[in-house]
Amino acid sequence: MPRSTDWTRNETLAAFHIYLQLPFGQLHRNQARIVQLSQWMGRTASAVAMKLVNLASLDPQIVASGRSGMGHASKLDEQIWNEFLAANDPVVTEAATSFGRYAEQNGLPPFVDVLDELTNIEEGKTTTAIVQVRVNQARFRRAILASYNATCCMSGLRVPKLLVASHIVPWSMDTQNRLNPSNGLCLSALHDRAYDQGLITVLPDFTIRVGDALRHAELDPFAQSSLAQCQGQAIRLPERFRPAPAFLEAHALRFGFL
Repeated sequence: MPRSTDWTRNETLAAFHIYLQLPFGQLHRNQARIVQLSQWMGRTASAVAMKLVNLASLDPQIVASGRSGMGHASKLDEQIWNEFLAANDPVVTEAATSFGRYAEQNGLPPFVDVLDELTNIEEGKTTTAIVQVRVNQARFRRAILASYNATCCMSGLRVPKLLVASHIVPWSMDTQNRLNPSNGLCLSALHDRAYDQGLITVLPDFTIRVGDALRHAELDPFAQSSLAQCQGQAIRLPERFRPAPAFLEAHALRFGFL
């Protein structure tokens, strides 16, 4: 019996999970993750790639950039986007669960998409809760690096192993936006540390403010060129999931920049 062309919610969410992890320029039928998901679903890679492009056609930031995708999004696509925009984390979690079911049906761990980033996890010795936290963190990192095209938004560094998906509002302070890609910045390890310590911030207008401790202290040339010189510069905005001004304001207020 031929497979229905209609997409189920489970299928669409699994595709949305992949959408979160891939840069816009990789939404094509030859992309390895798209090929893998298509095989799990019993669909063609072209069909899955088209679904991702249709999801992109509803992405507010993609639309604002003038790249509206194929324009054939379904009512279900719209429903999932509306749910995501209203409350990010529940949809991100449901999408990851849908993806994980397909992985398990094919004899793979549900977090196979980030397995290469999970080190020192030994089955039976690491609690499920710890594994899930690390999986969520790895997936958040994938989403942030995809949105910023693996580029530090302050320095322009493009070495993935030296980049960090930095939470604007920390993981421990906001349990509702831990997975929200609009609560993240792609930063070099150095800039992430400075941001985490409140030595530097990003204002709601997306400009960088450097604290007095860095701007007025006796600094070595490297600190001057890598950190202090960022004062007043605009960050490189991501292709998708622009940092939410409310989160940026919260960080700036917490460290006395506003």
